[in-house]
Amino acid sequence: MAEHSLSAEPTHSRWNRDMEPRLWIEPGDVVHMECLDASGGQVKPGSTVADFLGIERGRIHALTGPIGVIGAEVGDVLEINVLDVKHKGWGWTSVISGLGFLEDRFREPYLFHWQLEESTTQSLAPAVVPLRPFCGVMGVAPADAGEFRTRPPGNFGGNMDMRDLTSGSTLYLPVLNKGAIFSAGDAHAAQGDGEVCINGIECPAAVSLRFRLHKQYALAGPLVEAAGSVSSSEITSSWIVVESGMDALAAAQAATSRMIDLLTSEWGFSPVHAYLLCSVAMDLRLAQVVNRPMITVAASIAKSVLPKRNLFS
Repeated sequence: MAEHSLSAEPTHSRWNRDMEPRLWIEPGDVVHMECLDASGGQVKPGSTVADFLGIERGRIHALTGPIGVIGAEVGDVLEINVLDVKHKGWGWTSVISGLGFLEDRFREPYLFHWQLEESTTQSLAPAVVPLRPFCGVMGVAPADAGEFRTRPPGNFGGNMDMRDLTSGSTLYLPVLNKGAIFSAGDAHAAQGDGEVCINGIECPAAVSLRFRLHKQYALAGPLVEAAGSVSSSEITSSWIVVESGMDALAAAQAATSRMIDLLTSEWGFSPVHAYLLCSVAMDLRLAQVVNRPMITVAASIAKSVLPKRNLFS
């Protein structure tokens, strides 16, 4: 295993399977990568609303990568271990006219700056907000040819805004192109489920990831092994199936069906018993509701409910 360093720049804000990787690695390698904030460094401490309204929107997400994984082929599974995500002491959150979950109520643009301590921020007094940094975007290149904006997530991962992908968690993604072509960014120091105003605490971050490869395993979409997911207001390790779609109800149904398939294939439940278990022990959450046209749903079951298991081994 080798360790690599990857600077943030040059960033990219489009998915494209034909983009040449900035770095090629072997399975098992660790990459220490720098990530700019979602604006690509255009928002700075002290930026005004006027400054914010003038940024180049085409640079939003400003991803670090791509990273090519030697030996990765279509039909494989890429395992991404999140070793560490560290914020850099500041961040921002905005309201953007025409965007957000309550766009008709909050129409005036607004920009808020956060000062971040190691594990909390008190910038929005009297609230004390716990910090759990993660990358809002982690994904491989989509299967289709061409350039695609990074805002909509999909079966390739991408802009899922899954706040469970903190240090110690693992993301599994289907490999859709030779080399996988992985990128990450859009770091958040904290975020609530839904990300309702359009942002979490957007921040630059230092991110360390380990990549592993599992040959020819069927995986329909993102799967998370969360070291500390938020379930019923408690922090618990969980298995989480992630689905994105234009219809929230359909995405929730797809996530539930995939969880049933996972319980059946990996833990030996019959489909009907898996269905019953989902009804009594599974949480359905809206991970994000603002990356239109796609809504992201997380279906999670606490690891304590199931026998210990290493998938894809």
